[in-house]
Amino acid sequence: MKVSVILAHPDPASFNHAIAQATITALKKGGLEVMYHDLYQERFDAILPSGEIPKDVVLPPEIAAHCQEASEADGFVIIHPNWWGMPPAILTGWVDRVMRPGIAYEFLEGDTGEGVPNGLLKAKSVIVFNTSNTETERERTVFLDPLETIWKNCIFDLCGVRHFHRRMFNVIVTSTREQRENWLKEVEETVASIFNETCMQHNR
Repeated sequence: MKVSVILAHPDPASFNHAIAQATITALKKGGLEVMYHDLYQERFDAILPSGEIPKDVVLPPEIAAHCQEASEADGFVIIHPNWWGMPPAILTGWVDRVMRPGIAYEFLEGDTGEGVPNGLLKAKSVIVFNTSNTETERERTVFLDPLETIWKNCIFDLCGVRHFHRRMFNVIVTSTREQRENWLKEVEETVASIFNETCMQHNR
């Protein structure tokens, strides 16, 4: 069973990187195959050229490889900070170039693109781990938690992944070492729990 882990944070010393390592540790302990990408470290090109928009174009090798991994993944873990209620631009660019028609979704015959697409991803589960310096109540009541809508409704549900779990760790800027250690334990426990369940479903 393969799990795609996508990290988007420019600072290698960030808590996001610690989350990614805890995620990978938990997945490997469970005997799962990890497909890991640190988008900043890899200098992923986030700009979608117009020539890539059509469904059946020949993609650059690096984008084709990402698309292949996305189509093969049995699960996803997405890790990024909350920046202006959005993912970092590099991660939005990854979605633009990788979650493409024919890979992540398709429109049914007779639909010219105005309808609800059919999801193509084989993945059963996705976890999104976010970090933020905004309190949870303020995030929900003032900003209406846009990351939940983006990842759950606008991306993964549309692409056919129904089992969705998201956790926001906050407030990072005032957190203690003990809090962060406990959060990383929670990451490992969450990943193990969700993907052990997914693995059992996969093997039925």
